[in-house]
Amino acid sequence: MNTPARPDPFAAFVFLGDATGFVDRILEIIEHVLLFEDCERAEIDSLAGYFRCYHAPAGAEIIREGESGDFMLLLIEGSVEVTKLDPRGLPQRMAIAGPGKTLGEMSLIDGEPRFASCVTLEPTLFAVLDRAALIRVVSEEPKVGVKLLMELLLLLNQRLRAVSGELMSLRFKD
Repeated sequence: MNTPARPDPFAAFVFLGDATGFVDRILEIIEHVLLFEDCERAEIDSLAGYFRCYHAPAGAEIIREGESGDFMLLLIEGSVEVTKLDPRGLPQRMAIAGPGKTLGEMSLIDGEPRFASCVTLEPTLFAVLDRAALIRVVSEEPKVGVKLLMELLLLLNQRLRAVSGELMSLRFKD
């Protein structure tokens, strides 16, 4: 039984090919890319072949809260507003993300619906890594794949610790 192909969530944006043409730019912003901080140039060159790059205009929603998704984004140029709907259904700004930031790692790993929405604030260049590409990295280049998975694990763990700390601060503040 064939499963119907999922529509490309980035079909409305300009497809720029894989990220191999953007390795130099990624290396320029590497100090902001926690995901690649322990990678060597050859490993980044290798990983770049698994990412697909897109260009989106200002005001484009590149991730929508509540939608399913199995990919993460690496911002290469531009900026994105991250919002979450409050209990009244109104969007509340959580963060502004710029070059070197990653978005959507949780859904890449667990496939659960998106936690927040991301809208470009200016023309934005971003690279996409989906779960199928992540699985290919792990199977085709295990050393690089395991390193990437460890970096994802560390990134998610750091975020969990930060949120846990904020929750404890709020609890003891009241």
